[in-house]
Amino acid sequence: MINISIFSPKFLLMAYYFEKSGTKALNELIDTQNVSKIIVITDTNTRKYCLKSFQSASGIEFTNVNIKPGDVNKNLDTLTEVWKKLMISDVDRNSLIINLGGGVVTDLGGFAAATFKRGIKFIHVPTSLLGMVDAAIGGKNGINFMEAKNQIGTIKKPEFVWFYTDFLKTLSKEEFDSGFAEMLKHGLICDRQYWNDLFRYYKKPNNKNLSQLIKTSIKIKDNIITKDPYEQGMRKLLNYGHTIGHALESYMNYRKNIALSHGKAVAAGMVIEAYLSYKLNGLPKTDLDDIKEKINFIYPVIKLDNNDINEIIKLMRFDKKNEKGKVKYVLLNKIGKADFNKEAPEKLVFEAFNYYLTS
Repeated sequence: MINISIFSPKFLLMAYYFEKSGTKALNELIDTQNVSKIIVITDTNTRKYCLKSFQSASGIEFTNVNIKPGDVNKNLDTLTEVWKKLMISDVDRNSLIINLGGGVVTDLGGFAAATFKRGIKFIHVPTSLLGMVDAAIGGKNGINFMEAKNQIGTIKKPEFVWFYTDFLKTLSKEEFDSGFAEMLKHGLICDRQYWNDLFRYYKKPNNKNLSQLIKTSIKIKDNIITKDPYEQGMRKLLNYGHTIGHALESYMNYRKNIALSHGKAVAAGMVIEAYLSYKLNGLPKTDLDDIKEKINFIYPVIKLDNNDINEIIKLMRFDKKNEKGKVKYVLLNKIGKADFNKEAPEKLVFEAFNYYLTS
């Protein structure tokens, strides 16, 4: 069980600020670093729903660079457009980029900042639940390439992350649920009690409990990446559900042209990889049933046929965790404990998909 009682540099790899404390941190950064220019990167949605609130909360002057929303736009073409706008705006090495948005904005904006002029300062202001509990934490930045998720990128920390939870009020239920899947993952790999607390919250939500749950997810993820910032070992645990989830997400969005959120794809991946865990890694049947029941309560089963499954399995060869052509999985020993670098035969993976598809 992860148990970090306070947010402190002793425990955390990155600096985090919540609500109004972020305003003070931002202004101190601007003053102490003698920032020459500020660029705020948004997508069309966060420019519409969040930019004015951010401007009011921060009190700073900036130039806005806007991109198209959606994971299909987290690509080299969009990145090139951002680089061009940074050039036109006379951004220099003492400028600051603020990424105001969900995972697409923080991933792509962080990569743009990490590479432009060989690296300029940036901060993340995540506006989605997925951004707050996952994408903005850990220093991973990048883009999709050739229909595969996050194939090109860097690991570079932002100056800090500012969590302004009022932005969550702008989310649809589908967007909220997408981020909630990553929180469920944190419970499954590290903390059974947290897993149960999350499901209780989902059935009876309230803002006070949500804020604390978000902080718990941040602590769990940061505790892992502090020990393994470059994903040489235990940071791979954070990929639970993602080996299959990323391939499923890419297949639906690019091959089938059917919009599928990251969280819903990962939720399916967690059920499928739980079945592999049951067959290969000692996950008790009671835990497997609990995982499937709770995840399927929140996320409707995605309709797939045998051809879809075969194509998704083929896409898994592009997964970043693979070694020497072998697909690597994170598998559970039990709820709250997991192993990484595990393998599974394709026949069993196909069987696991069918387990997911049956009610």
